[in-house]
Amino acid sequence: MTSQVSSPAEQADGAVVGEQRRVAGTKDVRRLDRVIIRFAGDSGDGMQLTGDRFTSETATFGNDLSTLPNFPAEIRAPAGTLPGVSSFQLHFADHDILTPGDAPNVLVAMNPAALKANVGDLPRGAEIIVNTDEFTKRAMQKVGYEASPLEDGSLDGYHLHPVPLTTLTVEALKEFDLSRKEAERSKNMFALGLLSWMYHRPTEGTEKFLRTKFARKPDIAAANIAAFRAGWNFGETTEDFAVSYEVAPAAKAFPVGTYRNISGNLALAYGLVAASRQADLPLYLGSYPITPASDILHELSKHKNFGVRTFQAEDEIAGIGAALGAAFGGSLAVTTTSGPGVALKSETIGLAVSLELPLVVVDIQRGGPSTGLPTKTEQADLLQAMYGRNGEAPVPVVAPCTPADCFDAALEAARIALTYRTPVFLLSDGYLANGSEPWRIPEPDELPDLRVQFAQGPNHTTADGTEVFRPYKRDTKTLARPWAVPGTPGLEHRIGGIEKQDGTGNISYDPANHDFMVRTRQAKVDGIEVPDVEVDDPDGARILVLGWGSTYGPITAAVRRLRAAGESIAQAHLRHLNPFPKNLGAVLGRYDKVVIPEMNLGQLATLVRAKYLVDAHSYNQVNGMPFKAEQLATALKEAIDG
Repeated sequence: MTSQVSSPAEQADGAVVGEQRRVAGTKDVRRLDRVIIRFAGDSGDGMQLTGDRFTSETATFGNDLSTLPNFPAEIRAPAGTLPGVSSFQLHFADHDILTPGDAPNVLVAMNPAALKANVGDLPRGAEIIVNTDEFTKRAMQKVGYEASPLEDGSLDGYHLHPVPLTTLTVEALKEFDLSRKEAERSKNMFALGLLSWMYHRPTEGTEKFLRTKFARKPDIAAANIAAFRAGWNFGETTEDFAVSYEVAPAAKAFPVGTYRNISGNLALAYGLVAASRQADLPLYLGSYPITPASDILHELSKHKNFGVRTFQAEDEIAGIGAALGAAFGGSLAVTTTSGPGVALKSETIGLAVSLELPLVVVDIQRGGPSTGLPTKTEQADLLQAMYGRNGEAPVPVVAPCTPADCFDAALEAARIALTYRTPVFLLSDGYLANGSEPWRIPEPDELPDLRVQFAQGPNHTTADGTEVFRPYKRDTKTLARPWAVPGTPGLEHRIGGIEKQDGTGNISYDPANHDFMVRTRQAKVDGIEVPDVEVDDPDGARILVLGWGSTYGPITAAVRRLRAAGESIAQAHLRHLNPFPKNLGAVLGRYDKVVIPEMNLGQLATLVRAKYLVDAHSYNQVNGMPFKAEQLATALKEAIDG
């Protein structure tokens, strides 16, 4: 590679290549403003670990970043096959970025299947690092290569780096008492070391991580560290890699504060813990493991010191039943699941609506229907969250827009649940759950006060002057009923799923009472105070692109591209999907055309059309992957020109 060849980043994303310099005694160093790397291999090759470590060091270095893990649903998919390929994509930059990137500048392919599954995503000029040891005749035939792609000229448009990763790793570890198979397992660390050299990533954190991870097996820890260092040294000494790259920290992208890299599920778990502390209530999670929500259960189980109690139930119904019981008992109650689990929990969610108790229902959406695509992302549970219960059972719905925003969305869901005594849906998805980005750790005084007042005694005086407790006597502003902790003297009341009599909570079959209670519960949800939707419209555009949830990053990146090209377009993004912000109707009415991109077949568009009689235009994708910014930019440009 020579200095005259434009970098892959420049070709793929318009990145500006800065100065190229040579430090005495070393190779050329080229400055880039952004890079997109994808690690790909078999499920057992450790690509997720490799990507995670590279991401952690990149966050430590101070770059802005966004990640996209992508892996099969099988615990160990068939080795060497296309369905068994696992990948991890990382986009990092010296400025503010929003997505994991459309097309990788660098692909690390550990075998022929990884190459074939991913080469179609690469722009011309991208760098490909392949593990040549795995390109055997049998391995290539398994994925349909009749001739070696490393030799038949099909990769001539790329910068190909053939590296015998397995052989070099085994050679680097020959001093250790390991079998060849055991030594080969460290080839991902060799690859990580090589990429760390190429992009000047810190190394101390990875070595510390390996010592901690294999603390009980110091020989394995030492072997992995040796492989990692060997990869670094290989990059430094081999003639095949003539240039290394620098991507400066994104100093201007972040407000002042303390930052850490965080995934959506981890941020959500931390948000729930923070909510319980701000409410001064114990946190109770009743859950059944399900991809991609299980990480929240795993994380919360570590925090007993914060008053968190986790219950891994035998099924979804038991999980939410226990959580609702905890809500009745005075806890901040949560249940976590994905779309298939929501279907099983629907009756108990309806019971929570009837009982009017606070409950946070976390739905980490994935591809469906049925069990569908467990490790792929989708936004297709919106209508299920809105209407997936028998009877009129309205439930507030909130949705985070980035991995870090999952923290704030958890606090907001808890605020609504506790203030209005209602179950609340929090709709995240697999893209947010597994993806990561830098997160500014908030100061304690920045967090909302979520404390609630439990009922302490009688709240009603009857006609004869007797003071009694009425469990359904409502707050005049919020329409919330009192929350009485069981065992409080004088506050005994009936509970159950049969319709309640207004005020007393007694069982009622009276038609007029039922009509009143249904309308009151709806009015409570409709009256929830949520912030107005904010519109980004610097030029008085004719077209508005409206999004929700994880489409925020791709939509914003697409809007930036269009504005940079001189186009005028407005953007708004919804966190609150039920109730909608009060100004949403007025906002929609200001534009000639409204475009709603969704990873479903138009669920938000259906709601918007029905409520506001706006001819919203859907742009939809349901392939298990997030939108690409260029794809959305093209679709929005067509809407502008149409």
